[in-house]
Amino acid sequence: MSRPIEDYALIGDTQTAALVSTEGSIDWLCLPRFDSGACFAALLGEPEHGRWLLAPAGGPPPQVRRRYREGTLVLETEFTTPEGVVRVVDCMPPRDRTPDVIRVVEGVKGQVPMHLELIIRFDYGSVVPWVTRDGAELHAVGGPDALSLYTPVKMHGRHLTTVADFTVSEGQRLPFILRWYPSHESPPAPLEPMMALADTEAWWREWSSRCTYQGPWREPVLTSLMTLKALTYAPTGGIVAAPTTSLPERLGGVRNWDYRFCWLRDATFTLYALLLSGFHEEAKAWRDWLLRSVAGDPAKIQIMYGVAGERRLTEASLDWLPGYEGSGPVRTGNAAFRQFQLDVFGELMDSLFQARRAGIAAERHAWSMTLVLMDFLEAVWKQPDEGLWEVRGPRQHFTHSKMMAWVAFDRTVRMVERFGNTGPVEHWRKARDTLHAEICERAWDARRGAFTQAYGSSVLDASLLLMPLVGFLPPTDPRVVGTVHAIERELMQDGLVRRYHTHETEDGLPPGEGAFLACTFWLADNYVLQGRVDEAKALFQHMLELRNDVGLLAEEYDPVAKRQLGNFPQAFSHVGLVNTAYNLTEHLPSPALHRQASNEE
Repeated sequence: MSRPIEDYALIGDTQTAALVSTEGSIDWLCLPRFDSGACFAALLGEPEHGRWLLAPAGGPPPQVRRRYREGTLVLETEFTTPEGVVRVVDCMPPRDRTPDVIRVVEGVKGQVPMHLELIIRFDYGSVVPWVTRDGAELHAVGGPDALSLYTPVKMHGRHLTTVADFTVSEGQRLPFILRWYPSHESPPAPLEPMMALADTEAWWREWSSRCTYQGPWREPVLTSLMTLKALTYAPTGGIVAAPTTSLPERLGGVRNWDYRFCWLRDATFTLYALLLSGFHEEAKAWRDWLLRSVAGDPAKIQIMYGVAGERRLTEASLDWLPGYEGSGPVRTGNAAFRQFQLDVFGELMDSLFQARRAGIAAERHAWSMTLVLMDFLEAVWKQPDEGLWEVRGPRQHFTHSKMMAWVAFDRTVRMVERFGNTGPVEHWRKARDTLHAEICERAWDARRGAFTQAYGSSVLDASLLLMPLVGFLPPTDPRVVGTVHAIERELMQDGLVRRYHTHETEDGLPPGEGAFLACTFWLADNYVLQGRVDEAKALFQHMLELRNDVGLLAEEYDPVAKRQLGNFPQAFSHVGLVNTAYNLTEHLPSPALHRQASNEE
């Protein structure tokens, strides 16, 4: 029953999120947190694995038009049928004690027959709950989880499914309120639905009003920032990479990962997107989450953590779910948390440095932690690692990893020079210079005139586009220009950039995946830095055209099938969109110029 990934819209309460299809079905929702078990998992299987459908009944397929109410993640889906027009309004109110989903059916024109189908299956579709009724409220209990559904619409059970058939007339509003609660507690009192809907809309509009971006791309920038806010776990400030697991990077393939965790690799780009747009509170919360998560033994630093900083993200396969369009296995947890990646040290140090530059006060113990981490980095930077792309093949001396180790030394030197911190700055300068010389010698392929994925390799890698963005080399350096040209020749298809050729890199998996959207934004940023502004704008416009009807992007895109791929919506893609928009807006600060200038101060 899988619908195209781009058929989905996002609603969320900044602690979890749901995906709503164009046919009016909530096919994915994990409660009470992003990384909890899903009560609706049809996205990765069939309706029997859980969904909540609310749509016109029978007849020919309706015409569908969707939008978010301006400045909000309150979703309106309008169905036009032979009988009339009906609108379904969906939202998740900012969390009080429990997570809620509010759906309101509004009659716009005529009288439209409607159908409700509620299939609750806790723990990713594996637990059929015990369902009881108390007046106008339904209760479903299974293990530790419970849901209540309140509506004035009369419902009944049929084949382990709750259904209802009703008609909505012009001017009529019919509410539905779904609430999760721990099964050992009493059900929460129902919300007043129309008030909660109005409060949710007001909350989002107040938040959106703080966005300082004023330029030609305000709508896509604001939508991307709202997406980042929705992917933030409010109690801690952590930002998940996506609210989904196992949406494939290749249809029918095995590159299916759980992205409901927080990656350190996203740190600095995310920080820029938030800070430049006026969201200093969220930027500080993200910085503080980073510091709490990596605290402790530097040898135990991970590339990713749970939303509250959890470290054990054990990977498992759910064999009862067939996967999105048969793309198995469906995974929870992510074994990459055990990988060794040098780049996380550079991301962490750069994010701390950029936060200080932006005026965020230093955390009291941050510098002491920095000294310990840098001592550890000095002992390990010569080792091979799994790299930015988390390959499951043998470790290599990845160029991007070494470059980010250079960034770590560079930024700690800058923190001493600019902010008066004390540390072995001459020692760090020497390590920085040694690393720079080594990368320029061992990662450079003079035959093809480009830097390569790893020392001694002939393989190209889109992560090399970050060289000028982090300030490793000037954007007009002939070696950078040559690398950009090589990537344009060999990694681009239909104007989109692939991470690397999967048949050339030993990443432990069968070859084949889509174009990685963040990499294409990096190419546009390089164009800006090299003065190729018209090309950058054309590429950026191409990227905007890949968004779905409500402005959302997945991790990847298949330029042949013309479909979005990978987990959705993807924070890294939307962060790239925001930063590239700033780089292209002449009167606003440029993240690329600001970041690459760090080593010139």
